[in-house]
Amino acid sequence: MLKVVALQANLVWENPEENRQYFKNCFDEIAEHVDLVVLPEMFTSGFTMEPKPSAEKMDGKSVKWMQDCAKRYQFLLTGSLIIQENGAFYNRMIFAFPNGAIEYYDKRHLFRMGKEHEHYTAGIKKLIVNYKGWRIFPQICYDLRFPLWSYNRNEYDLLIYVANFPAVRRNVWNSLLLARAIENQCYVVGCNRIGIDGNELVYDGGSQVISPKGKIIAKATYDTPETLSANLSLEKLQAFREKFPIHLDADNFELV
Repeated sequence: MLKVVALQANLVWENPEENRQYFKNCFDEIAEHVDLVVLPEMFTSGFTMEPKPSAEKMDGKSVKWMQDCAKRYQFLLTGSLIIQENGAFYNRMIFAFPNGAIEYYDKRHLFRMGKEHEHYTAGIKKLIVNYKGWRIFPQICYDLRFPLWSYNRNEYDLLIYVANFPAVRRNVWNSLLLARAIENQCYVVGCNRIGIDGNELVYDGGSQVISPKGKIIAKATYDTPETLSANLSLEKLQAFREKFPIHLDADNFELV
């Protein structure tokens, strides 16, 4: 069993220190054992198109903070933040392990309608994180709209989306999360933010955990900060895949 927590929060605009402190307080309030904690997209700043003030290096405060928290609370901690590397800015999803190790995924699909592609560099590699027998596939917000990027060749068991998905597209968020779970026969965790950002965009959350059969296991209240938790069963997932092996009839695709 994998105990997962997604923290739906009202992010403070371009204020890494205050956001880190908020999530640290949330960690202190999680009473029972947790295996994996998921924070929203750009959890230190909100979805800003002025990356320089909030950007950090991989040896900066926020990555070190994630490592320290993962070690202290003994869980795998993930969320995306702005990383500056080799003269470029990345919307990078960090995985901090309890033993101090780090893995990361750079957002592949940059949201051009918000001009993200003009300020950030797109990633080119997928990442499969192995943790406690689970294969975890991370994606970020706009990636949700591209099913080939999440196409599952029996490569992973849990798909995670961290997001700043605005309230005006609530139906898209809800519909595509369900679709990704069903078509890939996997658990899906979607962690979204709430509140109003520095561009006056409104976010209402809707963070949720979905089963491989498309059943909503847990869902956060809209417009409310919430610690959403769920227990995921690898045994049940494997039994379902054996009973209903759609991957044996799936098409093959090549991503160039």
